[in-house]
Amino acid sequence: MRIAIIGTGNVGTALARNATRAGHDVVFGARDPQSDKAISATAAAPGTTVAVIANAVRGADVVILATPYDAATDALDAAGPLDGVIVVDCTNPITPGLGGLSVGTTSSGAEVVAAHVPTAKVVKAFNTTGAENLADPTYPGGPIVLPVCGDDADAKQVVTGLAHDLGFEVVDVGPLASARYTEPFAMLWISLAIRSGLGRDYAFRLVHRSEG
Repeated sequence: MRIAIIGTGNVGTALARNATRAGHDVVFGARDPQSDKAISATAAAPGTTVAVIANAVRGADVVILATPYDAATDALDAAGPLDGVIVVDCTNPITPGLGGLSVGTTSSGAEVVAAHVPTAKVVKAFNTTGAENLADPTYPGGPIVLPVCGDDADAKQVVTGLAHDLGFEVVDVGPLASARYTEPFAMLWISLAIRSGLGRDYAFRLVHRSEG
């Protein structure tokens, strides 16, 4: 697939490295393709290219939104029309200082994003773990779990296929409103990694009693 990743930070770069390794064509979307950050992202993910956001998303099979949450709507505006486009929201509405979530309980960051691009097909994924795990989700016990949710079944199937390509065990957790649960799940990962001292090289797996 041709994948456009809006955002050249740690999350976008990690997903780009993984996706190119899996054989996908990846282009970064950046406000300034000549910025040091954009150049560093393409260097860290060999085989990728970078373009202004509107050009990057043109003709993409999947658009991955990997900006900070506060920059998401501006980035989507810069993308231009997204009618019928699959948009994967990787953001989490984290407050400054990792103090919690600015949206939750009765809504989610994903639902805010979807309301901003109502003609796109928004799927929530790749938001529940750190960049290191997005780059390589394989652990000795098997692949780590990735919750995916969205309201469009076909779009969710495409994103599920991509996530499998990238090495995740995917769990369909239902409609996009289920991001109200997956975004706090991301905060749990962050809290354990940073505040509880587990570090970033850990992940969650889904296990069944019948295994083994």
